[in-house]
Amino acid sequence: MTGTRSLKGKVALVAGGTRGGGRGIAVELGAAGATVYVTGRSSTAGRSDLDRPETIEATAEKVTAAGGTGIPVRVDHSRPDEVRALAERIADEQEGRLDVLVNSVWGADPLTDWENPLWQQDLETGLRLLRQAVETHVITSRFVLPLLVARRSGLVVEVTDGNTARYRGSFFYDLAKSSVIRLAVAQAAELKPHGVAAVALTPGFLRSEALLEHFGVTEDNWRDGAAQDPNFAHSETPAYLGRAVAALAADPDVMAKTGRALATWGLYREYGFTDADGTQPDFAAHWARNLEEEYGALGDPL
Repeated sequence: MTGTRSLKGKVALVAGGTRGGGRGIAVELGAAGATVYVTGRSSTAGRSDLDRPETIEATAEKVTAAGGTGIPVRVDHSRPDEVRALAERIADEQEGRLDVLVNSVWGADPLTDWENPLWQQDLETGLRLLRQAVETHVITSRFVLPLLVARRSGLVVEVTDGNTARYRGSFFYDLAKSSVIRLAVAQAAELKPHGVAAVALTPGFLRSEALLEHFGVTEDNWRDGAAQDPNFAHSETPAYLGRAVAALAADPDVMAKTGRALATWGLYREYGFTDADGTQPDFAAHWARNLEEEYGALGDPL
C-alpha cells in the first residue's frame, strides 16, 4: 500500500510532525490526498533544543510530493498562545474545517533516564519530560478540539509507545507514555456525543532518523543494524505508522474504535496496509516468539 486518494479534501494537523513517527504520519496522510498542517519547533528559521537537522518545512515538502498539500507552521506546543493562534489560522484558512488531529509531540529522548530509579533521578528533568510529552498534548487538544466538535466528526490520534500496562523501563518515560493513552480515553469519552473519535496508537520498533543514526546505518542498509540488536531486524518505518493513521482516518466506522489503545501490528491485519518495502512487520508476534520467555508477556491492552 502506498496510499490512496481516500482523504482528498480532508484537513489534518500533525502536531510534532518534524521527524520520526510524526513525519511518517504527515506524509502518509498527504499520500491519501489530505491537506496537512505540520507543526513543531525545528524549522529552517532555527533548530529546537534537540539540535537535529530535520525541519517542518522538509516534512511539508514530502507531504506535497506524496500527493497532498503540506503546510508548515512553526509552533511550540508548550505555549498556549502559539497553539491558540495555530487553531485560529487553520479555522481561517480552511473555513473552519479540520478532520484529523494527531498529537505526536515528543522530543524528550534526551530527558529520559534509563539507568536510575525514581529516587535517584533528577526531579526537574523528569518533570520537564512530562511537560514536554504530556502537557503539550493537553494544550493542543484544548485549542484544536473545538474545530472537530463544531463539525461533529473527525479523529484524534494520540501517538504513544506500547498499548499495554507493561512497565516501559523508566519511571518518567513510562508515566508519559501511559498518560498519553489515558488522554485518548478521556477525550474519547467527552468527544463521543459529538461524533468525534479518539484513539491511542503505537508503532512497533520504530526505525526513526535518530535510531538509524544510533545504529550507524541508513534506510538503504538498515538491516546491518541487526548485528548490534537482532530485534532491529523486526523494526518498521514511520510510513507504517502513517499508513495506520491514514487507514483509521478513512474508516467510516472509526467510532467503533474510539477510546481504544491500538497498534500497527493489529491494524495492518484489519486494513491490509504494508510498510514502505511491502512487508507487514508484527512486533507483538516477534515479541511472543523471541522475547516473552525472558521478559514476560507484553500484557493486556489498556
